[in-house]
Amino acid sequence: MNSKARNSKQLGAIIKMLRKQRKLTQAQLGKNAGVKQGQISTIEKGAEGVRLSTLFKVLSALDCEINVRPRTEPKKALEDLFNG
Repeated sequence: MNSKARNSKQLGAIIKMLRKQRKLTQAQLGKNAGVKQGQISTIEKGAEGVRLSTLFKVLSALDCEINVRPRTEPKKALEDLFNG
């Protein structure tokens, strides 16, 4: 599954969805990630200011990763203009 997040609320919603798909409680995910249940709740609510290291722990516990890329690839965008 590929999901796109462009802000903390979207990322929180994705993490919540993944947690529920894996049938984990916030407490279980927190234990697996080495963080408190309250941190999972904070992340899922989309709060800003969550440490990047905490997000990586949670994503690792969910067996997920982050891929960073431009929204559109400049070369492809130009090709699309001319190839219609």
